[in-house]
Amino acid sequence: MTVLRKVEQYLRRTEMPETKFGRLAVRDPRLVRDLRNGREPRPPMVARIEAFIAAGQNGDAR
Repeated sequence: MTVLRKVEQYLRRTEMPETKFGRLAVRDPRLVRDLRNGREPRPPMVARIEAFIAAGQNGDAR
């Protein structure tokens, strides 16, 4: 499964805005838009995104 697909599923499940996800996960509010437009993140960024999703963070505590 691609990282974009994982992000899209997470966004649907949590109803989190895409810019908030990018800011919280990797400090880049344009992340999701860029991924949708073909951006290919490097392995360290993919790891950060997957770790954020795995932790189940929803941004309420930040």
